[in-house]
This record gives sequence, C-alpha cells and structure tokens, in this order.
Amino acid sequence: MPTVKLSTKEDIEDLVRGCTFFGTGGGGRPTEGIKLLTRVLQEKGYVEWRDVDELPESGYAVCPFLMGSIAPLTEETLSQMQKLGLNPEKKADVNLLTKAVEMLEKFTGIHPSVIVPIELGGANTPAAITAASDLGLTVVDGDFTGRAIPEIVQITPHLHGKDACPIASFDQWGNVCYIDKAISPAMAERIGKYLSAAAFGIAGQAGYLMPISEMRTILVRNTLTECLEVGRLIRTERQKGRSPLEKLVAKLNGKLLFVGTVTGKRWEDRDGYYWGYHEVTGESSFKGHSFKIWFKNENHVSWFDNEPYVTSPDMLIVVTYPDCEPLYNPDIKEGMMVAVIGVPARKEFLCEKGLQVLGPRHFGFELDYKPFELVTRGN
Repeated sequence: MPTVKLSTKEDIEDLVRGCTFFGTGGGGRPTEGIKLLTRVLQEKGYVEWRDVDELPESGYAVCPFLMGSIAPLTEETLSQMQKLGLNPEKKADVNLLTKAVEMLEKFTGIHPSVIVPIELGGANTPAAITAASDLGLTVVDGDFTGRAIPEIVQITPHLHGKDACPIASFDQWGNVCYIDKAISPAMAERIGKYLSAAAFGIAGQAGYLMPISEMRTILVRNTLTECLEVGRLIRTERQKGRSPLEKLVAKLNGKLLFVGTVTGKRWEDRDGYYWGYHEVTGESSFKGHSFKIWFKNENHVSWFDNEPYVTSPDMLIVVTYPDCEPLYNPDIKEGMMVAVIGVPARKEFLCEKGLQVLGPRHFGFELDYKPFELVTRGN
C-alpha cells in the first residue's frame, strides 16, 4: 500500500469512526481522537501514514500506548483525588503519548524514527498518530493488535517474545516514571496499570523499542487504511439513505450477530479496568431472543440465549442500529437500539500463544475458543 494522506475533516472523522469500530468497545473515546487529529490537520494541513515496505531498514520503532481504566469517575474517586490535590479541570494540556515517547528517548538515549500504534481505537490510535506529528516521526500503516485490547501482553510483540521494557510513563497530571526492567510481560503490565491507577485514570506510556527490521516482521499490516475504508463505507452508505450493515458485514467477512434494545448494564472499575456486562433484548428478526456481552474495557465474551457464543480473539462490535455508528462502551446506555457485529480474529492471534492470552480462558471463563465460522454457522 502507498503512503496515505488525509486532508479534510471528513477524512479524519472517517478514520476515527473506523478505529472506533475495531476498538470493540474500548480503545479510547472517539471525540478525543477527532480533537487530536483536527489539531494535526490545522497545524500541518494533513495526516499521513506510510506502508511498512516504504520504511528504511535501519533505525528504531517505538510503540506508545494509553494505559488505564475507561470507567467514569465516581463521587468517591473524585473525593480521593481532591485530597491529593488532583483537579480534573487542571490536567496536563499535552498529548500524553508525545510526552511518553520524549521521556523514553531521554532515559534511553535512543531516538526512534517510526511510531507503531499498539492497537486500533477511537482515541489510542489518533494519539499515536498525533505523537508522531508532534515529534516529526513516521507512522506506519499498521499496529500490533488489529483491534483494541485491555492488556499489553495481548499484542504481537508478546507473541514473538519481545520485551516491553524499558517503558516511560507520563500521566494526565504530569507525573513521570520509568520502568527499566520487569521480570515478566505480565509484571510490566501490572506496574504500568498501577501507575495509571495511582493517577485515577489514564497515563501515556511508551515501550517496545526495537529495530525497524524486527518491527516489520510482527506488524499487523495496513490496519490504518482498513479503518479509513470502514469509516468511509459507513458514512457513504448513510449518505445514500441506506443502512451500512450489509456492506460492512460483507467487507469484513463478518456476521450480524444480533439486533435489539439495551435492557441491562452493570459495570465496575476493577484493578484499573472497566469491567461489566451489556444485556440486549432482541428486536426485528431477533425478537424473543437475548444477547449478553462481557467486557474488560473491550468486548470479549458473548452469550446468545444464555449459551456461549462468539468470544475473543474474534471481535464483538456494538453499533447503533440501523446507521452503524460504532459505540464506545462507557457511552452505551439502556434504551439504545443497537446491532452486534461479529468479525473474525486477526490470523496472528489464532495460534496457541494468541489464544492463551486473548481467548476466553485468559479472562477467567471455563470456555474453549471456537472458531468464528463454526460458532456462527446456521445462526
């Protein structure tokens, strides 16, 4: 794929819409992503990314990512923040990922030339693109997951034995931390998560510093272009007065899993993650049926009429019905009319190690992963 250059606000909105779609309920709030990329558009006149095969062999790539819970702040949390002198109206007015990459370079002395988004999501991917713009670096057309995920072990560098450390962290209040070494990827995740939890929300972090030649072999390719295409398809179909559902499902080799009204929602902020369930009561051809989704930031396990159905690493995407605007999990409310779209997993995660870190058993469910085409056959 050649270099892609976006030059209009409509392009930006299409990209963020597609990133939100593949965010599977997480990946950051899309309004924040639009805000970030609009600034880039105003400052540079364009937003761009390059195909991995256009990059030089020499140099380093870095992966910045947002860490923390996407749960709404409770009164109890706000009270704790006040005691520590943390005012939600006085957060650091910077792109956290830009600062994290700057801090990592300061600590390591290595100047990266390429930024790789860790995942696809409405804010997390735009934040990585914005960091590249701020720092004069190149964004590659791809990411390390092909969707959004709650834990940094659920990415291709982990599957290939790459070390996340060293990691630099810059939180929303301006606190700076550096993780030189962790005894395991899971421990690096835990430390990073606790840094963001200490800040009552989100921290920008940067790690997975590696030669471009190594990054090239583990990248999930062309996903930024795919996000743009999905977001554009949704918009253009709506402009023609049609529901995008049919074309969207066909493009992604997916399946319409359910249509109905959100009739239940339970959530909690647990260990720095947004945990909970959405319950949907069937409408239209799904009348008389029920659907339930469990999420840990993103959607991971579903049940059709209380029977286990599609699970991660396959994707469960909730959109408004019938116009298919992808929904960020904290924005889903009871009474909404939604559709649930299933999309097969990226091939990179259909290996033993991929299923170990992103299958239902990893999340504590006594369920084995079943391939998407088998689970959805006949439904």
